[in-house]
Amino acid sequence: MKTRLILKRMYRRKSVAFFTVILLIIVLSSIAAPFIAPNDVYKTDLLNRFAAPSAQFPFGTDELGRCIFSRILFGGRASLAYALIATSIASVIGTTVGMISGYKGGWVDGLIMRICDIMYSFPHLVITLVIVAVLGSGIYNILIAMLVTQWLYYARMSRSLTINIRNQDFVAAARSSGSSAFKIIFKHILPNIIPQMIAITTIDFGHTILTISGLSFLGLGVQPPSPEWGALINGARDFIYTDIKLLLWPGFIILLVVLSVNVIGDNLRDALDMKMD
Repeated sequence: MKTRLILKRMYRRKSVAFFTVILLIIVLSSIAAPFIAPNDVYKTDLLNRFAAPSAQFPFGTDELGRCIFSRILFGGRASLAYALIATSIASVIGTTVGMISGYKGGWVDGLIMRICDIMYSFPHLVITLVIVAVLGSGIYNILIAMLVTQWLYYARMSRSLTINIRNQDFVAAARSSGSSAFKIIFKHILPNIIPQMIAITTIDFGHTILTISGLSFLGLGVQPPSPEWGALINGARDFIYTDIKLLLWPGFIILLVVLSVNVIGDNLRDALDMKMD
């Protein structure tokens, strides 16, 4: 599957290029936050509470006189990094388990799928909240709780893709030549499902950002005064009627990131499907 052909089909729509640029700007700005943030994210200035946007404070200030723009930049480092960690680990674990299940079949496949079925019978949010209730609030406990449930999705998808190709000629040839199951899975099957799994991971990345931000909004994730997009919205909810910009800016950034990731992921998936056809 040629990368150039996939990218050509993916970016033939101008909207995909637009949202890719938007996402790159937000990601690069968050990475470069220590260099481009105009103010200290923790510095309070009660004389400048709820200040309007200005050259010194591009997005204005919050209830403690802190620069909203600077806090959003550093908040992006937290939101994006934690979402990337959770999505990456879940995708690696889930994809590996799914390939083993799909290739081995038999009792191995049955056992893994029964575990998935049992866990799928409970709402993921409920499982996450129970784990957080046991371990306590905090972003690292949130990541653990998410990993417990998030790998299931990747396992089912990779299993389905593996079943579709495990009996193809190149896999049968590798098996007849004496290759081990480990070698067949990671050398022959994995390269053929990576593009589809990347598309799935891209779409799930947006969902992970929403989950982390939502739990931080509830006060279960990143704790104040550390900046994080969901935590910023949580801190702004008491001022929704007095200064709505405190809530609008982080909410708008979350919207842009999730929308951009979903558009890119959907079009990547469509490009892959077109190539497969």
